[in-house]
Amino acid sequence: MFRAFVAMFNRDILLAYRHRSELINPLLFFVIIISLFPLALGPESRVLSTIASGVVWVAALLAALLSLDAVFRSDFADGALEQIVLSPQPLTMLVFAKVLAHWCVTGVPLILMSPLLASMLHIKDAALGTLMLTLLLGTPVLSLVGSVGVALTVGLRRGGMLLSILVLPLYIPVLIFAAGAVNDAAAGLAVTAQLTFLGSMLMLAITLTPLAIAAALRVSLN
Repeated sequence: MFRAFVAMFNRDILLAYRHRSELINPLLFFVIIISLFPLALGPESRVLSTIASGVVWVAALLAALLSLDAVFRSDFADGALEQIVLSPQPLTMLVFAKVLAHWCVTGVPLILMSPLLASMLHIKDAALGTLMLTLLLGTPVLSLVGSVGVALTVGLRRGGMLLSILVLPLYIPVLIFAAGAVNDAAAGLAVTAQLTFLGSMLMLAITLTPLAIAAALRVSLN
């Protein structure tokens, strides 16, 4: 089972590497959204630092939503998804490997790019570490929860709008607690409660969403 997990993870990483142009789009989207705010609001550091956490997190949320189709859509188009579902290996482990690979190629670049972009918004140095930590805890939740929506809509020809309607309300708690933690860190307040909540959501998502994704795929392919 572990070898099947590693094989699926390596397969998706290799496929992502072969289609690098598709992976750049969410990162460019993330960069463009954040870069537009200083141009629209002006260079006033006080204003930009006030909205920095919300801007970065909204941009990360929308970039994650933009990249969700890459999780299952191509496998559905070429028939590989049916073979994955029919595999004798546990489907929950295989879909978790796919989501993990998706996060590695989409979420990790956002985390690595965030300090540079946050500096454009004059975010306080005291909040920079908290920002990266919230992204580290929150972006996997976005990928896991979003993958449930993709699994439910993978068989629909135009499921993009339905996917947004299904997934965006579930993203709101992550956005609220993550942005709140960064704002509190910038103000010199404790952020333990928000980070604990984000960590709890991550553990809950890791535990439950692979089961939900597997069930949704079986429903979508029947």
